[in-house]
Amino acid sequence: MNYSSERIFSTKEILDVLKRNKKWVSIFTILSGVVFAIISLFLPDYYESEVILYPASSSSISQSLLDKNVKSRDILKFGEEEEVEQVQQILQSDLIRSRIIDRFNLAKHYKIDNQSKYQKAELYDAYDENVTIRRTKYNSVKITVIDQNRDTAALIANEISNLLDTTMNFLQKTRALKAFQIVEKEYNKLQEEINFLNDSLSKLRALGINDYESQSEVFNQALAQAILKNDKNAIRELEQKIKILSEYGSSYIQLSNYLEFQTEELSIIHSKYAEAKVDLEQNLPHKFVVSAAFPAEKPSYPIRWLIVLAGMFSTLVLLTFILLIFEK
Repeated sequence: MNYSSERIFSTKEILDVLKRNKKWVSIFTILSGVVFAIISLFLPDYYESEVILYPASSSSISQSLLDKNVKSRDILKFGEEEEVEQVQQILQSDLIRSRIIDRFNLAKHYKIDNQSKYQKAELYDAYDENVTIRRTKYNSVKITVIDQNRDTAALIANEISNLLDTTMNFLQKTRALKAFQIVEKEYNKLQEEINFLNDSLSKLRALGINDYESQSEVFNQALAQAILKNDKNAIRELEQKIKILSEYGSSYIQLSNYLEFQTEELSIIHSKYAEAKVDLEQNLPHKFVVSAAFPAEKPSYPIRWLIVLAGMFSTLVLLTFILLIFEK
């Protein structure tokens, strides 16, 4: 059995039945158009507003501007695929959604029953139906909001865009604060240790120890000359100085070397401290807005002519099928 014989109705049968009943088909199709046109007039108008933005590069400000040992990334450069995905996820996050819902009182705006058992789920569903965030083929992110109020649609779209910077800064500062506290603690600890070393060396200098190696050489030479001259006062004074130098000289050398080492460490920690402080205090925008939202001049939905056309076509198909069944 071939394909044509398996069909319930042939094209010829369909055309014949339409031709025989064209008067009634035309009347009912036109009437359906009128009915759908009237119905479409009662449907609420929805206005659409959208924001188009590009994510900024997610490079660290401290590394881009302060760290000479790290190849910096241009902070003015548009973000790449990874940044686009991050921005899209944050814009769709519960942090931003909750703030938008609270700020615009969307539960009341969407007429969600506050006594409903599934109030939160219904509210989130309504939000997701009216707010769309998607990635474009040009690696930008489009925020689209539809609402019965044209001003509200534009305000929500722009506010979602604005909250991107606030949310990303909050997330980054939470981590940056922990890093800064760790570096600050280490920096202060090292500074206190250096102060202690300086105080210890100051006490040794008060005893007359300023440079162990050169003083030791000078004192021994002077002692030898004093012995040759049999200068007992000079010998006694120089022996006292050499005794102090011998007693505290090694401590002076150890403290001096350790102070030098710790001072170099402090310089390294200080650079890390400065970087962490910049990361903590930075408030740069994380996006480039190329198209902000504005109140739409005309509604985007419903498309009434499409509703009428679809209704008339559906009526035509249904009538044709009924007539074919009736004649069979």
